[in-house]
Amino acid sequence: MASSGVGELVFIDQIMDKTVYLNILKNNLKKSAEKLGLGRDFYFQSDHDPKHTAHIVRMWVAYNIAHTLPTPPQSPDLNPNEHLWAELEVRLRKYHITNKNQLKQLLLEEWNNIQPEFTSKLVHSMPKRIREIIKNKGLHTKY
Repeated sequence: MASSGVGELVFIDQIMDKTVYLNILKNNLKKSAEKLGLGRDFYFQSDHDPKHTAHIVRMWVAYNIAHTLPTPPQSPDLNPNEHLWAELEVRLRKYHITNKNQLKQLLLEEWNNIQPEFTSKLVHSMPKRIREIIKNKGLHTKY
């Protein structure tokens, strides 16, 4: 996700571990950045989930991503993707989904219908989110 819209949506049919996560980054991050018109000029954000902080992932990120947004280990979740997933969930509630293929089809359809105005609002909220965390000395905020 970027202020210009959503990137590639990847379906995972197995348990997510560091290897699966790394392959998602390797196979889809560049495509998403190109789709969003970012090239290599973007900030990558992740949380402290063990698969995100695994050595093989950290090394790949260090060599392949120019800018990362560091997050303190005990910080509240500032990732605007959480709001993006919530929006997608709200959109899917209007359907009566009966099988996995229908779910995937509707997820992809609704994902591609998310407008850049929505993602732009989320991205541009980051400075305010960070200021709130600093003001609250690392404690939780309304975000």
